[in-house]
Amino acid sequence: MKTLRVGVVGLGSIARNRHLPELENNPNTEITAVCDVVPSRSEEIAKEYNATAYTEYEELIEDPRIDAVIVCAANHLHAPVSIAALQAGKHVLCEKPMATTLEEADDMIAAQKASGKLLLIAHNQCFVPSHQKAREMIQNGELGKIYSFRTTFGHGGPEQWSIDGKNSWFFDKDKAYIGALGDLGVHKSHLIEFLLDEPIHEVAAFVDTLAKPYADVDDNAVAVLRTKSGIIGTLTASWSYVAEEDNSTIIYGEKGVIRLEESPEYSLVVEYHNGNRSNHSLGAIQTNDSQTQSNSGVVDAFASCVLENNSTCPITAEKGRSALAVILAALDSNGTKKIISLAAEAVEKGEQV
Repeated sequence: MKTLRVGVVGLGSIARNRHLPELENNPNTEITAVCDVVPSRSEEIAKEYNATAYTEYEELIEDPRIDAVIVCAANHLHAPVSIAALQAGKHVLCEKPMATTLEEADDMIAAQKASGKLLLIAHNQCFVPSHQKAREMIQNGELGKIYSFRTTFGHGGPEQWSIDGKNSWFFDKDKAYIGALGDLGVHKSHLIEFLLDEPIHEVAAFVDTLAKPYADVDDNAVAVLRTKSGIIGTLTASWSYVAEEDNSTIIYGEKGVIRLEESPEYSLVVEYHNGNRSNHSLGAIQTNDSQTQSNSGVVDAFASCVLENNSTCPITAEKGRSALAVILAALDSNGTKKIISLAAEAVEKGEQV
């Protein structure tokens, strides 16, 4: 197995705390180059990892040593940087949300197909042990028919961990476009489709900016979702949780209930209809509050997919687009006060619904 030589674009907190350490810890990846528009950041990280420093992503992409690019820049740059890297013959791992519009997402997928390279989206929740176990239980029929779900992701907001604090691009609509929904909610739409193994078809939502007067993007959202088979549930995304982070999910089924990342002691709890209870300690989910996990699984999966030609990765661009479509539909629903049908969009594209 050869070494995957990687360039990282955008050196904020997600790169520093997740991607770079995971690249360093993976025996088959090498941090070859790094890029940030702030020269001191690029030089600092380049020195730390013995890499080449760039301030223009185009220059990093042109570096012939680089096999792959990880895009950790602001949301509005996800599509242009990813497309440029793919067109230059590089594999790409892009942070979520994969784009700010479905048109951008489609352009990214088209560039990926034309390049023959890999485009993955950094949705890490499908690698959480409790989530993988829950998916297995659902597919094995342990819960019988699935009726409903509740999933949430909330914390105090990016200013608590972003390298730029309250001045972060996360709060700037021109750069982020989507707020808490794009930062947190898109993880949960991806997770629900992963757990249930089917797409979301209808979305209704209330979305607002309630807690961050310096933000011009959403900081609170509650959406009602219906899947292809008719399972209904709620998705909540918030930057206003002043207590501990909440990253929990509950699946309600015919034979029992699965509680994920809700208990501080057990990452997965099953409450069966006959009164029995099963507790599983599978390792805590990684959070921004504390380093409860050393590896999100995303970099390892990316390297494996590239180096081993693994085609079964659950974080494909198509799945990233599907998760994004749910979030954009929530924004559309809030604006129009209507239920948004994603199935209708699929019909327009000629897809099977």
